[in-house]
Amino acid sequence: MLKLENISLKIDGKTLFGALNLEVNAGQVTTVMGPSGCGKSSLLAFLCGTLSPIFQTSGKIWLNGKELNELSPHERKLGILFQDDLLFPHLSVGENLAFALSSKITRNERREKIEQALDEIELSGMSERDPASLSGGQRARVALMRTLMAQPEALLLDEPFSKLDQELRGRFRNLVFAHAEKNQLPTLLVTHDPADAEAAGGQIISL
Repeated sequence: MLKLENISLKIDGKTLFGALNLEVNAGQVTTVMGPSGCGKSSLLAFLCGTLSPIFQTSGKIWLNGKELNELSPHERKLGILFQDDLLFPHLSVGENLAFALSSKITRNERREKIEQALDEIELSGMSERDPASLSGGQRARVALMRTLMAQPEALLLDEPFSKLDQELRGRFRNLVFAHAEKNQLPTLLVTHDPADAEAAGGQIISL
């Protein structure tokens, strides 16, 4: 379970939001909605431990009973998807996926996990491809699998559907939510699009 307890964010003395409390159970999606500038993405950055120090924050973050506030970003076990896929342009598709894997596994295990991941998102045989040669929808799927292969304990979604066209948007949205449920990940989605919130099917909170 991902639990936020009395979370508030301020900047330059202005309160973006205050006293945010929510619980997201395993496999569920909770949506946080609001207009641009209300603090949605800043909330996710705070959860990840990457928020700029120019913000003033309060409240506690819990994941599966562990408080995250004092942990470094890589210790928090939070996976995040952004509007942009952020694939490394100098690495192949397979190398991008391998980036999420432990360095302790063997080369054969690494290759097997990469091929399994590509098969799961219907991109079999594309391990050696340059990410620039993929379509927007294909790149989004690779970004999703790279996030999941890092074995996060919760998933954060920072409007990852907003740059896809309508048809791809619906398909990718369904794919993300299906993987969140399959992997039993508590998932927090921030968006300004009511269609995203409706597709998520869970609790909706407005900032």
